[in-house]
Amino acid sequence: MYQEFAQVYDALMNDVDYPAWAAHYLALMRRHGVVPGALAECACGTGSFTVELAARGIAVTGVDSSADMLRVAADKARTRGMTIPFVQQDMRALALHRPVDAVLATCDGVNYLCGTTQGVGAFFAAAYAAIKPGGGLFFDVSTPHKLAHVLGDAFFGGNDAGVSYLWQNRYDPARALLEMELTGFVREADGRYRRFDETHVQHAHSARELERWLAGAGFPRVHMYGERTFEPPRPSDQRWHVAALKD
Repeated sequence: MYQEFAQVYDALMNDVDYPAWAAHYLALMRRHGVVPGALAECACGTGSFTVELAARGIAVTGVDSSADMLRVAADKARTRGMTIPFVQQDMRALALHRPVDAVLATCDGVNYLCGTTQGVGAFFAAAYAAIKPGGGLFFDVSTPHKLAHVLGDAFFGGNDAGVSYLWQNRYDPARALLEMELTGFVREADGRYRRFDETHVQHAHSARELERWLAGAGFPRVHMYGERTFEPPRPSDQRWHVAALKD
């Protein structure tokens, strides 16, 4: 996943307001008494969110399993004159040189982890070990409602900035899995288009499952909110935000 797609990811995500996204996460951390001097962002992708945090004076380490995404992220940081360490690492085996105030996983990173102790549970345990006492894990997930009823069994397509894409989804309710077949056509310098194909799978984690895995990883206090609000989550939300705190 996220190999060829890394080259077009930003073009397809150009409607995301990353400054507002960063401001919400900082407010979420402050709400729970976490003022991050240093944090790790897991599943950082092309680093758009990472550089927004760094621009606010936070020492950020970007972590992602895709070398292709990290190359784009490193170029983005250099263009903005920033020195940000980007590390290729599986978030389920997160290992940092020193503990941080917070670990973040934004924009569906947790949805890409299977719903087992070897998947989501392993990431939560690794994050717990990487966080200082008094810090926290902060992340979001696309909800079961979104994966099943908004993205599930749907087709999307578009053409933007020299990139054309076809996106076909299939949702399996028995396994709570969304399989996304992505076909892209990237315009090269000579005017020809290069095709690529990737398959992505996301898991629809329930609120109860997330709370159980977080408790199993050692987090004594877990707070869940509706999409970019501080209101309780609703089944009809398309995204939930979670704050899991370490004593």
